Amino acid sequence: MAYQNLISEVKENILYVTINREKALNALNKDTLAELADVIDFAGKTDEVRGVIITGAGEKAFVAGADIKEFSDYNGKQGEELARQGQEKVFNAIENSSKPFIAAINGFALGGGLELAMACHIRIASDIAKLGLPEVTLGLIPGYGGTQRLTQLVGKGKAVEMIITANMIKAQEAEQIGLVNYVVPQADLISKAEEILGFVKQRAPLAVAGAIRAVVASLNHSGYQVEIESFGKCFETEDFKEGVSAFIQKRAAGFEGR
Repeated sequence: MAYQNLISEVKENILYVTINREKALNALNKDTLAELADVIDFAGKTDEVRGVIITGAGEKAFVAGADIKEFSDYNGKQGEELARQGQEKVFNAIENSSKPFIAAINGFALGGGLELAMACHIRIASDIAKLGLPEVTLGLIPGYGGTQRLTQLVGKGKAVEMIITANMIKAQEAEQIGLVNYVVPQADLISKAEEILGFVKQRAPLAVAGAIRAVVASLNHSGYQVEIESFGKCFETEDFKEGVSAFIQKRAAGFEGR
């Protein structure tokens, strides 16, 4: 499969997907999300694929967020549609896939990058990885399922703290709070993911698919619609405009709560 922003390859029943925008710290732009949607669909429909490993190019970032410049002038409705399309075609599609997805977090996993990792069924982080949801520094909230999945993984208190402070945490703390399954040296990241999928490949595929479906069904997804609506409303605020301007101008933002 030939993509502009992804490298994908199937080897020994594992689909390897590398987000290949190293100079942009593998940020998720529209084209990359569209390609991810396509490769997720391919994984679900292809019997040869028994599991998927997603990682980022280089050693600095898994995915360091979304491409902010693409939506800096969106209004509320456009913001809602951005969140809805992303959730349905990529993030929810990963979570609801019949094939297990493993996020191999090789560096920064911020914003949409952490949301992408959380949509995967298993997360492995390198010992240099840092994770966080910095959206409130832009006058936004996480819009790709972050408010829901982080709460499910680490509990309400820690999720609220991480989201409203926007502070990053190191991989070791992420493991302690249950945000990632394992922390390994950078050089062992992919081999650890392969080890896990090595066990999965020995199990009954339909049973694996059924297990994933049952676990996902146990979660209450009513909050996703609330997240979409709240994400869209953020685009109507002066704080969002200020946050994006400050980001582009590389200065500290001055938020006024309006």
